[in-house]
Amino acid sequence: MKISVIGTGYVGLVSGACFAQMGNSVICVDIDEKKIENLKNGMIPIYEPLLEDMVIENYKKESLKFTTNMQEAIENSNITFIAVGTPMGEDGSADLQYVLAVAESIGKLMEHDMIIVDKSTVPVGTAEKVSKSIQDELNKRGLELSFSVVSNPEFLKEGAAIQDFMHPDRVVIGTDNNEAMEIMHSLYSPFMKTRDRFIGMDIKSAEMTKYTANAMLATKISFMNEIANICERVGADVNKVRNGIGSDSRIGYSFIYPGCGYGGSCFPKDVQALAKTAKDYGYIPKILDAVEAVNNSQKSVVSNMVINKFGEDLNGKTFAIWGLAFKPETDDMREASSLTIISELSARGAKIVAYDPKAIKEAKEHYLKDNHSVSYVESKYDALKNADAMILVTEWQEFRSPDFDEIKKLLKNPIFFDGRNQFDKDRMLKIGFEYFQIGVK
Repeated sequence: MKISVIGTGYVGLVSGACFAQMGNSVICVDIDEKKIENLKNGMIPIYEPLLEDMVIENYKKESLKFTTNMQEAIENSNITFIAVGTPMGEDGSADLQYVLAVAESIGKLMEHDMIIVDKSTVPVGTAEKVSKSIQDELNKRGLELSFSVVSNPEFLKEGAAIQDFMHPDRVVIGTDNNEAMEIMHSLYSPFMKTRDRFIGMDIKSAEMTKYTANAMLATKISFMNEIANICERVGADVNKVRNGIGSDSRIGYSFIYPGCGYGGSCFPKDVQALAKTAKDYGYIPKILDAVEAVNNSQKSVVSNMVINKFGEDLNGKTFAIWGLAFKPETDDMREASSLTIISELSARGAKIVAYDPKAIKEAKEHYLKDNHSVSYVESKYDALKNADAMILVTEWQEFRSPDFDEIKKLLKNPIFFDGRNQFDKDRMLKIGFEYFQIGVK
């Protein structure tokens, strides 16, 4: 099929590359000329396992093209995916200005019947707005063309996005047009050869599904973090509690690991956007509001541990940070817990020496560029030299089996704050660490 993807961010680039991998002809469009030139030269703007090789391979085969020319893309496609950003507005709602700007451009440029797919994460009712925007432009041009706006929410996990797209748990399509539903089914069939995971529904239900999925997962995380805080106060061990409840098949082990809060581009934004939608319709979403409040508070748990140990005045203290990204296998630092921890410690006079396998460039150039209390190293052990304590924030694989003797030798004091409860406390105490976990007294 002939496909165009508007937006070469995380979702757009992964989607375009995976569609091209299956033999489709794909054109990816972006207004950022530098980004497009970099993509043509094999330079990928994000870190995502397997993505770089897939982009380069399909670009060489000319099944994947990059352009800043929207007209070229629309003329040479029958299905257009809108995959631009929907940043969070000041009131928590999803900002649709970029989505609607693309819809307007489509209406101005299309010359044949098309399917337009909302791939961006958008609130309920967006498809209607996109459809109206396109139709208004067609009316101005005096054209009678047939088009269908389809909702196709993405369910990609950063760090495993290629695997998720190529072998999806489910493909959700929302449309009231039977022909459009059949075409979308055909498009996704190659990704579901072993079992059909295609789920068709109406547009508003599809739009709602994305937000509900992320809100449910965020709820599990915040719930377990709240339990961790209770465990710490009553003298229980949240790690044992997690094992006790996870064995229940109705609950399971996924997303019940206590930690220092969730981050990223999806959970924080989507929970707030769903809550805002509910309030716009006169409903107070008490659970969603609590999920967000617990998470915001949880991001300070580790820094509070440090302050309780070393005091409010941290002048002259240096702390090693392992992990800056919001999760492993990505360089994404949006809403990362590391940002809160570093901000709260440096505000009290501490120096930070940080290491992350992939996110240091992001930290230097964007998220921590104005924080002069932070320095960066190229090795996890280099971060420890003469530090007063170390803090584990992101559970990268290379942190799972470190040399504990080397850690003790490099640190001024064998003090370890574990923001992801990665190690066994009894073992850590036995080998000589003063070891702090979340949800364990």
